[in-house]
Amino acid sequence: MADPSSYRPRPGEIPLDAGVYRFRDADGRVIYVGKAKSLRSRLSSYFQDISALHPRTRSMVTAGASVEWTVVSNEVEALQLEYSWIKEFDPRFNVKYRDDKSYPYLAVTMGEEFPRAQVMRGAKRKGTRYFGPYAQAWAIRETLDQLLRVFPLRTCSSGVFKRAAQVGRPCLLGYIDKCSAPCVGRVSAQEHRVIAEDFCDFMAGNTGRFVKRLEARMTAAAAELDYEQAARMRDDIGALTRALEKSAVVLGDATDADVFALADDQLEAAVQVFHVRGGRVRGQRGWVVERGSEDAEDLSSVVEHLLQQVYGGESPEGVPREVLVPVLPPDPVHMREWLTRLRGAQVDLRVPRRGDKRALMETVRRNAEQSLVRHKVTRAGDLTARSVALQELQDGLDLVSAPLRIECFDVSHVQGTNVVASMVVFEDGLPRKAEYRRFIVRGAVGQPGEDNPQMDDTAAMHEVLTRRFKRYLDDRSEASDIEGVADDRAAYESVRDDGVGEQGPSRIDPDTGKPRRFAYPPNLVVVDGGLPQVNAAHSALAELGIDDVALVGLAKRLEEVWLPGQSFPVILPRTSEGLYLLQRVRDEAHRFAITFHRERRSKAMTASVLDGIPGLGDGRRKALLRHFGSVKKLKAASIDQIREVPGIGAVLADTIAVHLHDPATQAASAVDMTTGEVLI
Repeated sequence: MADPSSYRPRPGEIPLDAGVYRFRDADGRVIYVGKAKSLRSRLSSYFQDISALHPRTRSMVTAGASVEWTVVSNEVEALQLEYSWIKEFDPRFNVKYRDDKSYPYLAVTMGEEFPRAQVMRGAKRKGTRYFGPYAQAWAIRETLDQLLRVFPLRTCSSGVFKRAAQVGRPCLLGYIDKCSAPCVGRVSAQEHRVIAEDFCDFMAGNTGRFVKRLEARMTAAAAELDYEQAARMRDDIGALTRALEKSAVVLGDATDADVFALADDQLEAAVQVFHVRGGRVRGQRGWVVERGSEDAEDLSSVVEHLLQQVYGGESPEGVPREVLVPVLPPDPVHMREWLTRLRGAQVDLRVPRRGDKRALMETVRRNAEQSLVRHKVTRAGDLTARSVALQELQDGLDLVSAPLRIECFDVSHVQGTNVVASMVVFEDGLPRKAEYRRFIVRGAVGQPGEDNPQMDDTAAMHEVLTRRFKRYLDDRSEASDIEGVADDRAAYESVRDDGVGEQGPSRIDPDTGKPRRFAYPPNLVVVDGGLPQVNAAHSALAELGIDDVALVGLAKRLEEVWLPGQSFPVILPRTSEGLYLLQRVRDEAHRFAITFHRERRSKAMTASVLDGIPGLGDGRRKALLRHFGSVKKLKAASIDQIREVPGIGAVLADTIAVHLHDPATQAASAVDMTTGEVLI
């Protein structure tokens, strides 16, 4: 590990101009490429106090051994050079975009003498025009089958084409008029190329002229009483129409645009793009990018590098008139100029604020969210990745054994009210939802609670950990008493043979025959928070005399892992499967806690006001809320307006009005809502 000061450029050596820079390691490999408006300002930021740098940036500068730069005349050139270097060197510290799946394209090999239409995946080839990407390969084949009736383009492989030319007979498609059969000379190479160009124009969105041309031919054939030809033209128009129907119309003004959207968390971001041509969605594509570098922390930088990757290697026709993004890149003016140069015409780069384009971006965003969820589920279901994650946690946290059972706790409240907590359980890296628990935090004697708005996370965490592990100790003690009276060896064996293993009597409730709820101790306890929450949890365990359970906290801001009593956190690599598992556990605990908190808060807002009114049951309460929409509007309603609700008579309306405006009644209802037991 190198000291950054050992290769820091001398004062005044770095120019003030815009440019692109490269960090190299001791072996000369490029490990990071970046650009800057001012090279001196940007590079100087890397050589400040190393403890003030982001963990991933710190790893990069300590892995480096030298830095070099190239001055450019403007920032547009910097964009292009940065993209070229990233593509050439593939630096490991730059943002990595990975396709969330392999997308098929409809490709036309215009570089061949007789162009061929086919399904293609993988890297794009020079001289081939691509349309899509499509979600499924069968969608391409269905579209192609419809269009071959109008555009009889060659679809056969080179071997089939040569064999047909040798024997002088076309394939089946040639006999049913879905191929112009250039292999046997029915059309010349030039005529076949015209067919291929028309097909590409149609796929690029210029659909109107082909439909109008067929309609004119159909009308002319009908006028000449050539009804067979007119029927063929009619069927061709139907084929084009069906092909168009497969692409949903999303923008009515025949817009050409690419619509990008992002869904992200602390470690990864999912990107989706809809390719809209002629107002129709012609393709969809997605990527997953790892967060963590200084560029990936800022979504605007993610967008900048995304646009570089998508359009940097595209042909001019690949850049549309409009590029719609969720956030603008750091330098939108120069990015817009760069895209305009690539296209050869003006490109509008902007964030849609309203209308159909904003609605379309919301649709793309929902696709991005689903893509991120699918990616996480796929990664979580990988047995090898789970094994690696558990081993990394054992090594990184210096545990005696792999944490096969992990319990995570999170607290949720709004300014100290309706304080609740959650406990989620992961075993072998997978959630055990049957063992999730929810707590209503009461507040210990002498400590803040729901009656005191100053209840904080540390006091709540202390209470929840105390309650959870007191139950564990009670269950363990009760199980020991049961074992003490089980003198009959045969009885003991019968309990053990019920499929509960060597620890059967200590884990099974003799009354229900089911596992005890808190009988299993975790290998690792994770709390959502930093050092204060970890110390509060450690204090709770120490007071109960529990010293054989590992404890860590995961702070959201930088994904730091805190150990009790330590002044500095443990920094796991951002690409670590162990850190990814901890994040999943923490996020699941947060989701479970906030869902319970919302239920409690919603119930408190309605039940504390409407519960206890004589004559007002569940059905009438729902009818009131359905009629007025909220308790606030119900309070503002007059008695006559309340009477308009079906099932509410004059006497009950008077009772409801009196109850809603009686402070003593509302206070009593609120007090009732603050009591509760642990939900298990």
